[in-house]
Amino acid sequence: MSVQEVIKPKVAVQPLTLEDVKEPPLHLYKNKEPYTGTIVSVERLVGPNAPGETCHVVIDHGGNVPYWEGQSYGIIPPGENPKKPGSPNNVRLYSIASTRYGDFFDGKTATLCVRRAVYYDPETGKEDPSRKGVCSNFLCDSKPGDKVQITGPSGKIMLLPEDDPNATHIMIATGTGIAPFRGYLRRMFMESIPTFKFGGLAWLFLGVANKDSLLYDDEFSQYLINYPENFRYDRALSREQQNKSGGKMYVQDKIEEYSDEIFKLLDGGAHIYFCGLKGMMPGIQDTLKRVAEQRGENWDEKLSQLKKNKQWHVEVY
Repeated sequence: MSVQEVIKPKVAVQPLTLEDVKEPPLHLYKNKEPYTGTIVSVERLVGPNAPGETCHVVIDHGGNVPYWEGQSYGIIPPGENPKKPGSPNNVRLYSIASTRYGDFFDGKTATLCVRRAVYYDPETGKEDPSRKGVCSNFLCDSKPGDKVQITGPSGKIMLLPEDDPNATHIMIATGTGIAPFRGYLRRMFMESIPTFKFGGLAWLFLGVANKDSLLYDDEFSQYLINYPENFRYDRALSREQQNKSGGKMYVQDKIEEYSDEIFKLLDGGAHIYFCGLKGMMPGIQDTLKRVAEQRGENWDEKLSQLKKNKQWHVEVY
């Protein structure tokens, strides 16, 4: 089959009135008065050899909790707060992994990418159910038709700037940090939006443990076929690949590999985004600082300028 035969046309979305709003929706539903959504589906995203389980959770909000790409929903799991008997559980924030139109392109659903949090006792090596993540397990165990309490949406730092449709966007994710970037990329490459026609470069770096842990790899691989001039995709598989020193391959090693190109793109106004566990940032910052020094640049000054220019976007948890 030739490449031309597998290229998929863009999908029409509705309602296009979602494009008319000039400011992102914020805090439409508060913790004390959440919106009750409905679980549409829960699907395991990872293969059998992935460490841990990550699920793709689609929630029907009926068009009542609109959001923009890069925002988060709060989820209040059922049950009472163990630290405050009689009070509901605390809200947990999850980056939304779909565009404003959702996975069905009708503006009525939102998707979350959720890793099931489990705890293993270091002495026995056995799982301790009493210490598992309350909200992640609730979402991963949900069934179609189950109700879910939603707050938000919240967040402005990870909104996709669309003033220049030909801009460069460098996205660095570890694990479920892929969520906002899946939304960006669907908006850029999957959906037909009359008011936003992306003609720039989107460059995704995804760090996971192994091939079985890759998230949304089929979607991203399709963009490489459809838009080879506009999309680049680099995977860092820590348990399967080695960096140049013979150690495990992490996203910061991939960044270092392409550092000259990345720094030139940043100097040209590219946006750079980081999303994932907060433990990813020190290694990335150290790498960027070392690369800057090798180039004869002061990283602290450069970082300050990137922040001032609103090119630097970080959401870690």
